[in-house]
Amino acid sequence: MVRRVARPLVCIPTYNEAGNILLLVERVHEAAPDCDVLVIDDASPDGTGELVRDRILKDARLEIMSRPAKLGLGTAYLAGFAYALQHDYGSVLTMDSDFSHPPDRIPALIEAVDSGVQLSIGSRYVPGGAIRGWALGRRALSASANMVARQLLRLQTHDCTGGFRCYSLRALQFLVTRPLRSSGYSALIELLTRCERAGMTIVELPITFSERTRGRSKISQQEIFRAMLTVARLAGRRS
Repeated sequence: MVRRVARPLVCIPTYNEAGNILLLVERVHEAAPDCDVLVIDDASPDGTGELVRDRILKDARLEIMSRPAKLGLGTAYLAGFAYALQHDYGSVLTMDSDFSHPPDRIPALIEAVDSGVQLSIGSRYVPGGAIRGWALGRRALSASANMVARQLLRLQTHDCTGGFRCYSLRALQFLVTRPLRSSGYSALIELLTRCERAGMTIVELPITFSERTRGRSKISQQEIFRAMLTVARLAGRRS
């Protein structure tokens, strides 16, 4: 039996997710009752932060980090990592706030890290993984982006752009030592590349990724362009 020495933290960055966040927190607690949840809200104008602050009064396992503006996914992750280290959590699981990542897979990702892996990833692109609700064009774009990132950066991981991950204490301590140059979803590529180049043990566990049913996607053409620039920059740097 795996013996856990510290509680895991589920870190959920948010921006305008009032229609999803409270139900997601509920589902996370149902799937992983021993986890605390940290919502990192970037001053959502739709009241996401206010909803979470109200729920905190009834839920001791929930906390919020309220930021003054939309500061980006990469800085949100690093802020969550720093929070976890300051509060003695043993691992951090990151996930999207739109139900694209299945909460029932949280225990498996945490268990992998508890067993000695430095990073576990909920993957769409390993046997058993799947995508639900995407049109063919979006599937092709995502698969192509992951293939290019793998080839140019010489990565072993198949799902380089997925944010459903669990980071070990060692990974957290390593990643907070240097700020991210990437913003938005391209930060996921940079975080993964740094972990692989540091020789960390990484495993991918299959998940079914589902298209959101409420709210609006934050992925834009600008985000895609930033990801391309991130891959090009990292490809020219080998450390």
